[in-house]
Amino acid sequence: MVKKRIEDLQETSEKPNLGPVCNIMAATRRLGKELNDIRASNLKIFREIQVDETNILNWQGLIVPENPPYNRGAFKIEINFPAEYPFKPPKITFKTKIYHPNIDEKGQICLPIISPENWKPATKTDQVIQALVALVHDPEPEHPLRGDLAEEYTKDKKKFLKNAEDHTKKYSEKRPAS
Repeated sequence: MVKKRIEDLQETSEKPNLGPVCNIMAATRRLGKELNDIRASNLKIFREIQVDETNILNWQGLIVPENPPYNRGAFKIEINFPAEYPFKPPKITFKTKIYHPNIDEKGQICLPIISPENWKPATKTDQVIQALVALVHDPEPEHPLRGDLAEEYTKDKKKFLKNAEDHTKKYSEKRPAS
């Protein structure tokens, strides 16, 4: 009878829920490897990467575009990875003001590769950064967050490029030395 009672207790006793802890550990491991890979690759378009030692889920760095009109400066971004990374996408925010139809005044960005419906766990951070810089170089006015800039880009590209260059000179971060 005692043996039966012990078996019943073992079957009904709650197992500890290690889900969030395991998620964070997996995310930390993966992000540590990705960070090392990015730093080792000397990715010229993403520089001065800063990661809080106590929270690898938050990165900051400089996007350094190569093409006009944004090649006159650099742009500070923040990447926030969810604890469920890589099963959920990171969120990217521009901390430096940028004159761009796909990036709003708060620095939020419309980037298909990190949208929940398109996200794939195999996607790595360097691929996200490359997609981000590609979008900066080639705006997508058909998916704007700033309709006024999308319209200007579509109807008067020369004016848009001049305004974007002036804005970049005025508000962007200093480009890091090569």
